[in-house]
This record gives sequence, structure tokens and C-alpha cells, in this order.
Amino acid sequence: MAAKPGIVIVGAGECGVRAAFALREEGFEGPVTLIGAEPHLPYERPPLSKDMLAWDEPRGRSIAEESRFAEAGITLVRSAQAVAVDRAARTVSLADGTALPYRRLLLATGASPRRLPMAEGIAACVYLRTHDDALAIRDRLTSGARVAVIGGGFIGLELAAAVRRRGCAVTVIETQPRILMRGVPAEIAAVIHARHEAAGVRIRCGAGIAAIEPLDHGARILLEGLSPVDADLVVVGIGAVPNTQLAEAAGLALDNGIAVDAHLRTDDPAIFAAGDCCSFPLDIYGGRRVRLESWRNAQEQGALAARNMLDRAEPHAAVPWFWSDQYELTLQIAGLPDEGMGTVRRDLGDGAFLLFHIAADGRLVAASGIGPGNAVARDIRLAEMLIARRATPPPEKLAAPETKLKSLLAA
Repeated sequence: MAAKPGIVIVGAGECGVRAAFALREEGFEGPVTLIGAEPHLPYERPPLSKDMLAWDEPRGRSIAEESRFAEAGITLVRSAQAVAVDRAARTVSLADGTALPYRRLLLATGASPRRLPMAEGIAACVYLRTHDDALAIRDRLTSGARVAVIGGGFIGLELAAAVRRRGCAVTVIETQPRILMRGVPAEIAAVIHARHEAAGVRIRCGAGIAAIEPLDHGARILLEGLSPVDADLVVVGIGAVPNTQLAEAAGLALDNGIAVDAHLRTDDPAIFAAGDCCSFPLDIYGGRRVRLESWRNAQEQGALAARNMLDRAEPHAAVPWFWSDQYELTLQIAGLPDEGMGTVRRDLGDGAFLLFHIAADGRLVAASGIGPGNAVARDIRLAEMLIARRATPPPEKLAAPETKLKSLLAA
């Protein structure tokens, strides 16, 4: 471990690992210590709800091989829990009593599944966040098993698609009027809904949960005004909450996560935060403070935090971007659709289409797309560039498939 103050990163997920390697890429030669709570090598999280469950053999992915950490001079500390930050002494204390000095500290502590109180203590009710969670779930995915997924967001639906592939009977329960209520336009959600039903997934929207009762080999979910759902396994996927305990105990400001400025710095100039655990202002949306839970945001903010811990003073300028793979369909969203006042649709053929979200002043503020494979990927990337430039493309040109988005970018 670091013997002299260097840079300490708490959290060995996508964001923390990217920050550690970015520090070396930027020429930092001091000690870099990466603290991970899990015993595994740092791994990618997106496969947990997809390839880890869908196939006969789990297909997980490490972010980097162990040799790469050693080659880069990064001290990776596994199975280590950071329990306190002493801001005056500039040290991070671990559960085993070790105190690590820091010159700069990055909190990349991620998020944890939102708990459902009525599911607590019921053995059949589980959550998915870690590698071990995924392995425990897949062990129970025998053909014909009845699986209930509580929550019709990205994780719940990706998991439903993967579990259905394993031959399980799947029911998705969503209390909202439709699936994907947060950040996904209704037209795209309807396509996803129909594809799940075509695959044999039952989806119950507007279904309030009255109670969950344990059964000898599973659980019964009692729904308000609807027949109950019996399941051998219940996976709760109702969102995530940022891991702010360490920051809160250290007296750092919180605001839907650890509050940071445009440079990802907290109200302590020596401490930064990045990834799922922090909220930050987006200049492109008038300084609106957001917290993003996505793979690419973790990557981008890890690299940005590394540069700014080296006093580069670069503001966050990336356009939010999300994606989800379900069956043969890929959904991609650039920007924040709820910033738009109107929508323009562009049909691409083969069932693929784009929705452009336009602000009151004519600016393109978001683009959403869905289609098989990579059908929408290129156009979403070009739309993302238009959003970053605060472009005001003519709606009729956005709607016309023959108009190349690249030409709008050039204009």
C-alpha cells in the first residue's frame, strides 16, 4: 500500500478503475491506490443482467487483467472496506485498521439496489448488483422455474429477457402505468413491451403491491385489484441509491448523491467524486444537476476526475448517453428527453426509428432510438454531436430519412 500521500480511489468499479489508469496515462508518477470492497478483480457490470444469466456458462468480463494493474504501478486492494475519511489528516481508514494517506481522494463508491421493505427477510426475494448476486440468481434459473421481476426499468427488463432465454416463466410487475417510465419515450417503451410479450414474458403495469408472503419454495406477491403472482424466485429491481455513507460521515455536501461541481470536485478541494455516486451540473442544460447511472458516464467521469485531480480544471461537457440490449433490439438515448417540448420521428426501416426531442427554442436536446442490432447507433452518435453543439436543425430535415445527419452537423 502507499507509504506516502498519493491518490487514493475508493471504489474499484468501472469509474474507479478508469480513473486509476487515466492517472498513469496523464503522466502521474506518484502512488495510486485503488480500494475495492469485493474479492474479485474489477469487472464490468452490464453483463450481470445479460450474459451472466442468459447463457449456459456465465459470461462475465474483467475490466483489466491483474497484470495490467501491476504494470501500471496501481496498488489494487481487494476485499477492503473504507470506513472513514479524516479530512484534516487526509487519510482513509479501512475496516482492518489500515490508514492510507492521500494528496487527492476520489470517491467512486457507486450505488446499491433500492430496497423493498416488504421483501426483507423473505428468502426467495433477491437483488442484483454484484458478480456474486448474478451467480446466486443463475443457480436458481432451472427450466420452468417461475421468476417474478419487480420493476420495469432497464435492469429488470434486461434480466427478464435473459431469464426467459433460460426457459423460465417470467412475470414483470411495474407499479407505474408503463415500463421504462424514467427517461424513455412511450413510443419506444411500447416496442420493448411488445417484444417481451412476444417472447412469453407477462408484464403487469399499474400493479400496486399489497404484500409479499413467503411460501415453502418461493413467494406470493399480492397485487392490488389483480390476481396474485406466485414465484420460485423474486428479483427486486426498483432502482438504485447512491453510496454516500462515507461522504456523509466525512461531512461532505450531498444532493441526490455526493454533490460535486463541474470539475467533479466536492466542497473539500482535495476530494473528488465520480460515477453513480455523485450529482453534478450539466452546462448544456442550464446547469441542471443530475446523477447518471450508466457505463459510459462512469468511464468518462473516471477519466475526467483523474485529469482534474492533476489540476487540469476541465469542466464536464459530455452529453449523457444510455443503452440497453434486450433480445435482438438495442435501445440508445443521447441527452435528456424530458428537456424537450416536442418530438420529431424518423423511420429507418426494419422497425427501427429515431425520436428527436426539441426544446422550445428549437435546440435538439435529446435523441432516442430503437432497432435491431446497431441500426440506430450511427445516427444516435451524430445526434449526440448535434446536441453538444446546441444545434437547431430544421425539424423537417430531422424527420426525412434521406437527409443525412452528418450534413446537418456540417451545417
